[in-house]
Amino acid sequence: MATGTEPKPSAGAYGVRSATRAAIPARHLRTDRWWLAPAATAAGLFAFIVYSTWRAFWNADYYDAPYVSPFYSPCLADNCESMRNGPNLDVFGSWWGLSPALLILIFPLGFRLTCYYYRKAYYRGFWASPPACAVAEPHKKYTGETRFPLILQNIHRYFFYAAVPVAGILTYDTVLSFRDEHYEWGHMGLGTIIFLVNITLIWAYTLSCHSCRHIVGGRLKHFSKHPVRYRMWNLVSRLNERHMLLAWVSLVSVALADFYVYLLASGAFDDPRLF
Repeated sequence: MATGTEPKPSAGAYGVRSATRAAIPARHLRTDRWWLAPAATAAGLFAFIVYSTWRAFWNADYYDAPYVSPFYSPCLADNCESMRNGPNLDVFGSWWGLSPALLILIFPLGFRLTCYYYRKAYYRGFWASPPACAVAEPHKKYTGETRFPLILQNIHRYFFYAAVPVAGILTYDTVLSFRDEHYEWGHMGLGTIIFLVNITLIWAYTLSCHSCRHIVGGRLKHFSKHPVRYRMWNLVSRLNERHMLLAWVSLVSVALADFYVYLLASGAFDDPRLF
């Protein structure tokens, strides 16, 4: 509560320091270690950015029969490593000389970058907008997502449409992981388990998306008239409650799946066969 003895805001002050707000000398009134959460978020996201960038441009060690890295699937250029009976679509032909991962990663990364949870995560972790609850942001003005480049966040639903077939292709890769190195069915290795866990988490994260929840049950006035969509909406809503957790565990799982394929392809060890 203002007492009338607080310092007057300086000319040109903005945000919580503007003349229309109570004059409080302290930057904030929090006494806990509020900075730990945004710092940990920034560290986690930065680690994934560094790793995924390295792997995307590495352009090698992403296939070891029957496993293909989720960063490189589907392979859309003819400079892909040999994938006999695999998901090599060769859409771009021989003119594409860069890493084939750069052709496909834009879709899952675009989906995650525009995700409602990830927006909160990197807005706080990297842009301090705001860094934490009840802690003022350092920016002079706030325009939200109404101007470039943040207005591009509004295309999240379209990235969701692209993320669904990508998840479908990774499901196909998981099915192919039940083959051995000679492409004969009946194989199950440690990589198969890793791929199964990864695709389960990817589908859970994708279906827990806010856009998916709206697509399934949005614009309905009477759920009683749409019982199937209502049941689907309830399922997606339960997943949506854990959207933050699913966002993190699926991010870790897709990186681990890629790293496992990298270790196999680089000859670090052979895939332990379960049967």
